[in-house]
Amino acid sequence: MEIMLIWTTKITKMCRIKYPLIMAAFARYGRIEFAAAYSNAGGLGITTAMSYEIREFKNVLNKIQDLTSNPFGVNITLNAEGDKEVYLQYLEIAINAGVNIFTTSAYQAPYIGERIHEAGCLWFPKCPLMRHAISAQEAGADAITLMGMESAGYKNPFQHTTLVNLTTGGKLIKVPLIAAGGIGDARGLLGALAMGADAVCLGTAILTTEESPIIEPLKEERMNIDIFTEEYHRRLYHNRLGGTSVPSPSMSFQNKIIPLRTMVENIMSEAEFIIKSWGFDKEEFSTLSL
Repeated sequence: MEIMLIWTTKITKMCRIKYPLIMAAFARYGRIEFAAAYSNAGGLGITTAMSYEIREFKNVLNKIQDLTSNPFGVNITLNAEGDKEVYLQYLEIAINAGVNIFTTSAYQAPYIGERIHEAGCLWFPKCPLMRHAISAQEAGADAITLMGMESAGYKNPFQHTTLVNLTTGGKLIKVPLIAAGGIGDARGLLGALAMGADAVCLGTAILTTEESPIIEPLKEERMNIDIFTEEYHRRLYHNRLGGTSVPSPSMSFQNKIIPLRTMVENIMSEAEFIIKSWGFDKEEFSTLSL
C-alpha cells in the first residue's frame, strides 16, 4: 500500500523528519550504516558515539553524511563513573561536524545538556522513571524519551509500563515525549500517539532487519523466542537495577529478515490503513492540536 498521509507531530517538525520514528541507541550496534538506513527510511537515525574510538569518530560522522542527506542524530551513553572530559570530546566532535540533535542515555548529566544548548542543538535524554523525566525537563530537555518496563537494555526496578508512562507523562511533562518499550508495529505507533507521544523509539524491533549489524543466526534466534514463557517474563521484568538478558517483546512483530525501509513502510502503511478504516479522510495526520 502506498503511503499517502503526511505525518505531523512536534517531533517530526522539530527534527524535520518524514515519520515520527526515532532510532534507539545500540551501544556497539549503533553504527553509521545502520543509522543512515533508518534516516533514509524516513525516521531519525541515531549513531552511538561510544561505538567508535574518539580518534575515528570524526571520520565516521563525515562518512554518514555521504550515506544519507536526511537528518540524523548522535547518542552519548553516559556512565556514572565515566570520564566527563571524554564525553565532552565526543560531543565537541559531533557539534563541529554539524550534528544538531543529540540523545543521551543511562545516567543524566546536565553539563552535557548545557553544552548541547550552548551550541544551539537539541537534547533528547532517555528516562526510565517519571521523576527522572521531570528532572530532565527542569534541566532544559527539548524532548524526552520515556522508557516503559517493556523495553530491553538497562532496567530500573521502579519503571512503569509504557502505557502508564505516556498517559501520566502527558499531564506532568510539557516537552514532547518519545515512547519507548515494546513498540514495533502500526498499532503500537498509533496507540503511543493517542496516549500523548509525539514519536516512538524503535529499538529491539529493528535489530532483525537486514541492515542491523548483529549476525544472522542471532536475528533468527531472536525471532523464534517465545515471549509468553515464564522464563522470558522473569528475565525481562526482573525487579532489580541492571540490564535485561532478552530483547523486548517488540521482536514478536517480525517473522523474517527484511530491509529496514520495508519494515518502516509496512508500519506506516498499516497505520494509514487503520486510521482510514476509522473514517479519517484528511491528507495530513497531525497531533499538534492535542
